[in-house]
Amino acid sequence: MSSSKINSKKFKVKENEKISLKDFDPGFCGEFENKKQAEKQLEQDIQELSELQYQLYAENKQSLLVVFQAMDAAGKDGAIKHVFSGVNPQGCSVHSFKKPSANELEHDFFWRHYKALPQRGEIGIFNRSHYENVLITKVHPEFILGENLPHISSVNDIDKDFWTDRYKQINNFEKIISKNGTTVIKFFLHLSKEEQKLRFLERIENTDKNWKFSAADIAERTYWDSYQKVYAEAISNTSTEYAPWYIIPADNKWFSRVAIGSIVVETLKNMNIKMPVLSEKETATLADIKLKLLKD
Repeated sequence: MSSSKINSKKFKVKENEKISLKDFDPGFCGEFENKKQAEKQLEQDIQELSELQYQLYAENKQSLLVVFQAMDAAGKDGAIKHVFSGVNPQGCSVHSFKKPSANELEHDFFWRHYKALPQRGEIGIFNRSHYENVLITKVHPEFILGENLPHISSVNDIDKDFWTDRYKQINNFEKIISKNGTTVIKFFLHLSKEEQKLRFLERIENTDKNWKFSAADIAERTYWDSYQKVYAEAISNTSTEYAPWYIIPADNKWFSRVAIGSIVVETLKNMNIKMPVLSEKETATLADIKLKLLKD
């Protein structure tokens, strides 16, 4: 078992806590003296995560939903790749949500996310999520018009009450799935504007990473302050005991990965997973089958 240097409470946003992202240091590295030290713990957490996932899959009564949100280039893909590298693919699903399709817009904004929820015994990962509907749509409220909602004819109809109600809808959605056996944890990878600039430049200068670069990312960067504001509002209004937000420093990828890994392991431990126990009859049946196989 690993002895974690990560204090999850430092990153967890309390219910009803009003936050400003300016109060969180994206370059924080905790007690780690160097990258190698953090990677050693991550290796231990990956092994422990593998064992816990096996138990979760065997129990087949609960599931875990891990939500990732961040500004572009914050490292969501890399975090998922590294932290869950030891997980059995049969017990894990990853969904990367892009711009909603015409068909998806003909349903409520939870529809495509409900369909992607993890089955019992599974770990489900949302790379972007239902939160896009209170993030990019709040920065660009004209996108709400595409949902064809009743009583919304123009952006002037999208007021403070609209967003308050939408936060309540999200809380209700997460409460429903948590009451039905899905534990929810949410990670916001907190990246500085300067570090995002450096990562964008790397994507341009490194031909192997050119495919990752999009001019649209630069366009959205001009809304940086607006996104910082709407992320803080969303986190403040939707971090609950049953579906908490964790603000993870993301300027150092090695630290964000070890922090996420540690919190995922801690969460699975707290789920009190119980391996199936065979009845006396089932145990006797196995013993009988064993004898028959040995005589075969």
